[in-house]
Amino acid sequence: MPKKRSDLLETFSYQVTRLSGSSYAFLLALGAIVIWAITGPLFGFSNTWQLVINTGTTIVTFLMVFLIQRAQNKDAVAIHLKLNEIVAAMEGASNRLIDIEDLSESEIGALHNYYRQLIQLARKTKTSPLPTRSRKLDQATAENIRKNLRSSWFRLKVTVLSCRQ
Repeated sequence: MPKKRSDLLETFSYQVTRLSGSSYAFLLALGAIVIWAITGPLFGFSNTWQLVINTGTTIVTFLMVFLIQRAQNKDAVAIHLKLNEIVAAMEGASNRLIDIEDLSESEIGALHNYYRQLIQLARKTKTSPLPTRSRKLDQATAENIRKNLRSSWFRLKVTVLSCRQ
């Protein structure tokens, strides 16, 4: 069965991306610049000589921007899928973090603040900031208050008992 045009384009762009990040591509680019510099005196460092390198580098840069963006987009999607799988597989993990990349910047900022508050709360109580089960910030706050009350009550009880003796 013949490959679709999109499959051929995918294969071609993958190969170009892979090759352009190799040591051979670097050597090729370095060689082109050295040859260009050596030929400068032969052409009297003319405008045409300068235009050749400027045009060449502009074209390569223009094409590489799209190849790099394509590679980054593909990598980002793959990483998100892997992270989604981990979150989905972890018992007690909050499902609201799956597909977090689709949220707006303000929604991501709100989630960031939520977890920052959880970490600050954990530092106060010297417990792990990572919940063992999915919970809300107000639940974590209530647990912190209960712990502090129990601790204060225990200290008060010990103080009273030690004063009686």
